[in-house]
Amino acid sequence: MSKEIEEDEHEDYELDDFFGRTPQSSYFEIAKTANQNIVENEIEKVFRRLAVAERMLEERELDDELEREISRTVIDQDINDRTATVFIDLVGAIVTQCE
Repeated sequence: MSKEIEEDEHEDYELDDFFGRTPQSSYFEIAKTANQNIVENEIEKVFRRLAVAERMLEERELDDELEREISRTVIDQDINDRTATVFIDLVGAIVTQCE
């Protein structure tokens, strides 16, 4: 499934109000009650993607540039939306495996 299609699926949700909760609070609620092996596997996938992204940036020698960009975008709506999407994806992956 393409990233564009995945993003379109999430446009139907108001990211600040996912079933009356934030995506983050939904994730933490699900993570507490779901099968812990599934939760751990999904978290490991997220960390592995982060590690790959970091290595790719390091290989391109973007460390200093990256640190400046991170400092500039800590409070950024696009980053907030992307973070919420990560939590939504985690909830979906966990819930579908626990069914």
